[in-house]
Amino acid sequence: MKVCVGLSGGVDSSVAALLLKQQGYDVFAMFMQNWHDTEGTLHGDCEWEEDKFVAELVARKLGIPFYFVDLSGEYRQRVVDYMFDEYAKGRTPNPDVLCNREIKFDAFLRKARAMGADMVATGHYCRKEQAPDGSWKLLEGIDPGKDQSYFLCQLNQEQLSRALFPIGGMLKSEVRALAAEADLPSADKKDSQGICFVGKVDLPVFLQQKLKSVEGDVVEVFDAWYASSDKYSEDSRLIAKAGIEAWNSLTDTELSTLATPLDYSNIQFETETYRSGKKHIRKTRLKANPFGVIAGRHEGAQFYTIGQRKGLAIGGHARPIFVIATDIAANRVYVGEGDDHKGLFRSVLRVAPEELHWIRKVHELPLGASRRCRCRIRYRQELQDATLLMREAGLFVCFDVPQRSITPGQFAAFYELQDPSDPYDAPELLGSGVI
Repeated sequence: MKVCVGLSGGVDSSVAALLLKQQGYDVFAMFMQNWHDTEGTLHGDCEWEEDKFVAELVARKLGIPFYFVDLSGEYRQRVVDYMFDEYAKGRTPNPDVLCNREIKFDAFLRKARAMGADMVATGHYCRKEQAPDGSWKLLEGIDPGKDQSYFLCQLNQEQLSRALFPIGGMLKSEVRALAAEADLPSADKKDSQGICFVGKVDLPVFLQQKLKSVEGDVVEVFDAWYASSDKYSEDSRLIAKAGIEAWNSLTDTELSTLATPLDYSNIQFETETYRSGKKHIRKTRLKANPFGVIAGRHEGAQFYTIGQRKGLAIGGHARPIFVIATDIAANRVYVGEGDDHKGLFRSVLRVAPEELHWIRKVHELPLGASRRCRCRIRYRQELQDATLLMREAGLFVCFDVPQRSITPGQFAAFYELQDPSDPYDAPELLGSGVI
């Protein structure tokens, strides 16, 4: 069987190639360049020239053919343009999930197939197994600290059928040791960080290639607002009504209410005039508001995401400040003090029907059905217990414990329940959807 390894220059894909060759596959390597621009990137991180050089050294060390393919056109159109569009709408996309679905296991896969490859292999920490019905399961990797199944949560059966994940059953430490033993040039190379194939970026600068910078207010929300909010009171009442075991008792309208983020637009500020100094100079100031205060200024609400802590430049607080909401139309960013701030937490999210994706048809929920599962809403988050409810308005994910920083535009991934008696049980990824 002929296998094309997506050789990135990192240790993971290098060991994947090593293992495949040791197992007797006909292996060749292909390095993909997906990005040319340097605007917004932080110099020295994930530079493609260095990655290509190391990848070529690895291929030479392993004695396998090495090829180069430029997929930057597809990457810009199918990943980066999507990013810009989502940020412009005030949503926070996950480019790594899109890169796997649109580039690595689509554009790259087609190039590899054109060169005679039967399969494509990557250095992802995840596994696949064939079910009795012939469909392919996508499972978590063995290493709990490195599992990357979340990034593959949008793959379909055709893509999985052509994919190999040689290191999914290994720990990262074992991968490093194997690379060192084989004296691979990438053995000590640090893991890449930042946006897939772009690297670490100054996000506002990167986004300003297409999105305009417009100054606006940063509004800090006080606890008093929640005590006066009918929406927050109704959310609390509905959660108390449902409890953990009775989410099915809620109507579609009630679930939609819980899945709708809080709206802080009613926090308005009025001005008043006063006289200052010995000459009683007439000045204007904002009236005190019990619900909030204008705590600073920002350069564009679209550059901020829920849960963000860095880049706010707001001092004078005993505890850290976090973004709790953004209003693109009003160009406002709302923040709260402390990682336990009420505005950071929600119990229910909704996935629209057109945004829902199941890895295997057998897991699809029919209208009106429910299922207990485990869920994560960001990479490396520990799996959270939840109930899935399929309704007319879409799939509602109801968490047993309120979740911090549920962010529109990100992906929620659903996993089967684990066997509590087996610490090595790696659950199957059932499906995913855009929040």
